[in-house]
Amino acid sequence: MGVSRICFPVVAFLICNWLSIHGVQASHQVFQELMSISPNSSGNQLHRTGYHFQPPMHWINGPVYYKGLYHFFYQYNPYGSIWGNIIWAHSISTDLINWFPLEPALVPSEPFDIAGCWSGSATILPGEKPAILYTGLNSSNVQLQNIAFPKDPSDPFLREWVKPSYNPVMAPTTSNGINASAFRDPTTAWLGPDGIWRTLVGSKVDQKGIAILYKSSDFVNWTMVLEPLHSSEGTGMWECPDFYPVPVNGTAGLDTSVTGPHVKHVLKVSLDDKKIDYYTVGTYLHREDKYVPDNTSPDDATGFRYDYGKFYASKTFFDSQKNRRILWGWINESDSSENDVLKGWAGVQAIPRKVWLDESGKQLVQWPVEELEGLRRERVSVHNRRIESGSTVQVIGVQASQADVEVSFQVDDLNKAEALVDPNLLGNPQRICSEKGAAVKGGVGPFGLFLFASQDLQEQTAVFFRVFKRPNSNHLLVVMCSDQSKKSKGANLKEINVTYVCENNRSTLGKDVDKTTYGGLVDVHISDGHISLRTLIDNSIVESFGGGGKTCITARVYPKLAVGNDARLYVFNNGSSSVTLSKLTAWSMRKPSIN
Repeated sequence: MGVSRICFPVVAFLICNWLSIHGVQASHQVFQELMSISPNSSGNQLHRTGYHFQPPMHWINGPVYYKGLYHFFYQYNPYGSIWGNIIWAHSISTDLINWFPLEPALVPSEPFDIAGCWSGSATILPGEKPAILYTGLNSSNVQLQNIAFPKDPSDPFLREWVKPSYNPVMAPTTSNGINASAFRDPTTAWLGPDGIWRTLVGSKVDQKGIAILYKSSDFVNWTMVLEPLHSSEGTGMWECPDFYPVPVNGTAGLDTSVTGPHVKHVLKVSLDDKKIDYYTVGTYLHREDKYVPDNTSPDDATGFRYDYGKFYASKTFFDSQKNRRILWGWINESDSSENDVLKGWAGVQAIPRKVWLDESGKQLVQWPVEELEGLRRERVSVHNRRIESGSTVQVIGVQASQADVEVSFQVDDLNKAEALVDPNLLGNPQRICSEKGAAVKGGVGPFGLFLFASQDLQEQTAVFFRVFKRPNSNHLLVVMCSDQSKKSKGANLKEINVTYVCENNRSTLGKDVDKTTYGGLVDVHISDGHISLRTLIDNSIVESFGGGGKTCITARVYPKLAVGNDARLYVFNNGSSSVTLSKLTAWSMRKPSIN
């Protein structure tokens, strides 16, 4: 590959938690000996994020807008960087980017939550009165649903919360047959046309995931409906369910209680067994209290996901200030628990995303909230640069370890697209990306970005596209990949008179790091050859949005060489067809005020 350089002048909320303790059926491994260890002050902080939300120290995992402030309640271990000792921490913001910490909102203190204040959601009741529904664990490890109210609803900061003595308000019993160790994460409640409140709680029966429906006329006394709102065989435990309306037309958000003929509903669940979030789009039959998916995607782990990478336990809320629905998800670490202790922190929130229904009505579209653009500093840009087959072009003039990059590509010859011979690969983009990484030459693609790249490209993370012809058809299929893998077939990279041999296409030389390659299909009409990519780079995070936000992939990266000022950014093309860089704009990102 030929390497050239482009030089530019410098142009001047509650996220769900998952559990594993004393036999409770859940997914997060507990390290009793580590959960309260203080961090090593000499730990390496090069991978700590600059503009993603995280507390100063320790382990983190519903957001709500109230009286002019965004409130983010999140699962937090105040004593260590491993899961355990979980409380509800609380931060506030005016813009979803800069955050100020307040006192914890909920801590274990009562018989119904003495062993843990787990996940839940916030709801704004009539009269602008907030309420929290959350899962508590009692001394017998039974999962219970509880309620809390602000001590002073007139306080915009919502500093103090009261747990009524009549808790729990929902509980497993012999008569209802609920699995006491698989009953958690109540959703934001919605008010039906009949004036009755409803909420969902995640559960399972054997391997069938279910969304248990509860109803209440006063938000205090809750009755379980015999039939769940929805269920799906073979999906296992449903954690962190989320149920909300989206308009059929437009990008605006809707209050959670809105129904009607011009509205679709989204049901998202977090699969405990697979550690992924998937969703379906469908119809809510409010009279029957049933949700019916549209069957435009599978109702299981192979269906639509918010994010095809490291993104879990997500939660949306309606932002009444800007009339939009906001999605926030949790990005776990990919290194070892021992490394988490050395760092002194673990877990990061993804950048809040606006979410809406695509024009097709089949899937959602996501895009970083507009407030993020206020962090942009130095800018570099390029237009109409041809990227020949086998070339790699360095982008200079941007802080490549902490940046926001927007790219538009134009494929010059789609006729060179390879045929996807194996039809079994059609529904498995992650396997496609694993078998055909950035170093595997193709017809149309791979082309995209090398991020967190060292000078000799010994370390690199590739985010790229490939275009295939569908089996037995000339119709085109676009795959987006985020490649952190160890393997490479090798690539010769030249810069002037120096030759580099990239023996390992890898994101880091470090050990004990998950280097999974991620992939997703991008439902775009590429007959005109155009496709776009936006990538947020933040020291150890890569959040990528392909096709205008139709496909999103988040990855954790822990480079040893490509850190700080030593990180580099490249555009590359390893396909037979040349591509044109129609437009690239990249900004260095400043650090906001976070906790």
